[in-house]
Amino acid sequence: MSEIEFHGVAKTFPDGTTAVAGLDLRIESGSFTVFVGPSGCGKTTSMRMINRMVTPSAGRITVGGNDLATVDPVRLRLGIGYVIQSGGLLPHRTVLDNVATVPVLRGTSRRAARAAALEVMDRVGLDRALAQRYPAQLSGGQQQRVGVARALAADPPILLMDEPFSAVDPVVREELQAEMLRLQSELRKTIVFVTHDIDEAVRLGDRIAVFGHSDPNANGGSLRQYDSPRDLLAQPADSFVAEFVGRDRGYRGLSFRTADDAALIGEIHTTTIENLAQVRLETGDWALVVDPDRKPLGWIDAAGVDAVRAGEPPRPAAGGSLYPPGGDLRQALDAAISSPSGIGVAVDDSGAVRGGIAAPAVLAELSRQRSAEDKARCAAEPRG
Repeated sequence: MSEIEFHGVAKTFPDGTTAVAGLDLRIESGSFTVFVGPSGCGKTTSMRMINRMVTPSAGRITVGGNDLATVDPVRLRLGIGYVIQSGGLLPHRTVLDNVATVPVLRGTSRRAARAAALEVMDRVGLDRALAQRYPAQLSGGQQQRVGVARALAADPPILLMDEPFSAVDPVVREELQAEMLRLQSELRKTIVFVTHDIDEAVRLGDRIAVFGHSDPNANGGSLRQYDSPRDLLAQPADSFVAEFVGRDRGYRGLSFRTADDAALIGEIHTTTIENLAQVRLETGDWALVVDPDRKPLGWIDAAGVDAVRAGEPPRPAAGGSLYPPGGDLRQALDAAISSPSGIGVAVDDSGAVRGGIAAPAVLAELSRQRSAEDKARCAAEPRG
């Protein structure tokens, strides 16, 4: 068992700064828990107390019921994976030897550790051709994957991640987040992940711990709310949490609602680039341009068609986001409102058009789900 519990934990540094005050928290074994909050609110300090890189001033932390204060810190750290910003890789070692570091320190032969490291590289999506390169020869995203692979190499039950994706660009960050979700679905580690980004927290976490400043005029913080992403967005505990998660929390909350029953527009006007000159559109009308496999290329309006007839090259407008199979209400609504035509494009598993989705249909499905939830709550309440 790798359940982590904080019992009245506090941390005050020698200069008198209180970083964490009275933290009581239970992190379930096999869960993905995200610590989120502004700078100086104690989230990183709280995480670093789990592997005793920071020692609590008061209270105790247990893992599987065992008090961490009784465990040798070196042995403790060798059994906990740790990923930091920019990977924290050893620059003079190859990728393979970076990944093999902890198993070697724990007594595994270098040959066996390297063989196992190649398998871990496969697991995190790293090409084996990178094994003999050095960290400076890798992209930022590749370095972070190496950092994750190194943390997983000894198969630790607990994985600590300190803002690991904050130094990479948004596209790579999204790819790494998706990779972490895939890995967690396979491995079921107990993960504690620190971030400033509430969107990252909502995407990754089973549970989110929001930390805030105990005193607005000083550093140091306390736990303000600990909840599932859906409940955090729907019911912030106080004004600080409500402000921190953002005024668009209702929109974010749609990502926890299925759109499977939202009504699709079965047929939308499609055309290929080759047939654009034959398309007839009135002002205000749009047609979706698709390739021979019916994959969307973008929308075009009457003015765009007229330009094609006049001999100009076709310039379909950006098509907005796409609504995939099994998508949620946030994806469906975003597809609708980001489309220049006002109709979101629903695609199948191959990426081909299967219909359209309009914002009113998304809102109608949201209303239906809320009505069903209200009825379920009323039925569950005891009657006087």
